[in-house]
Amino acid sequence: MDNPLITEPLFHIGPVPIAEPVLVTWALMAVLGLGSALLTRRLSRTPSTAQTVAELFVSTIDGQISDTMNRDPAPYRGLIGSIFLFVLVANWSSLIPGIEPPTAHLETDAALALIVFVATVLYGIKNKGLRGYLATFAEPSWVMIPLNIVEQITRTFSLIVRLFGNVMSGVFVIGIVLSLAGLFLPIPLMALDLLTGAVQAYIFAVLATVFIGSAVGEGHAAPSMQKDPSHG
Repeated sequence: MDNPLITEPLFHIGPVPIAEPVLVTWALMAVLGLGSALLTRRLSRTPSTAQTVAELFVSTIDGQISDTMNRDPAPYRGLIGSIFLFVLVANWSSLIPGIEPPTAHLETDAALALIVFVATVLYGIKNKGLRGYLATFAEPSWVMIPLNIVEQITRTFSLIVRLFGNVMSGVFVIGIVLSLAGLFLPIPLMALDLLTGAVQAYIFAVLATVFIGSAVGEGHAAPSMQKDPSHG
């Protein structure tokens, strides 16, 4: 694996350099977009196996959002679900020979963290208004304004460092073992890397949900997500 802090451009589009992580990211986005389009173009009341899996995934995302934010998950489902899917597929792309996962590069992780940061601000303003959102930085006292601002920034950096460190180290270790031990010995490590990639995708999505939830404040889950008292 090359130095993850130095990414050499493969070509330029005008003055913009395009490196391998960008190409892999574009490819993953195209695959996910095409897969979603093919999966949802023929939805049925009698679902196929693929549709059943997709519905299970959506209901799981909805349940996680509802449990974390105590709000109707619909406005947040697309963002949180997309973040989880992209990070998961990006982490697992390391299994393709010759491909380095884009999440093993700081640029990709910084872009993902920036998306969460912007979404946190926008959702906070949408739910509380600009004045109400800015007022949260003065809670519980105006003395806390500098600390609350620093917290907003540092937790964004924590997303970057957490994802980058875990994914990059996993790819780096497998590369070393592969170069020293041959082809078959690293297979158990690759299986562990799959698990680590899934866990990191889940953690990133959950932290994004927590950050957005803290910005919009505690609400009330949609009626369909609440438990009916008459059923125990």
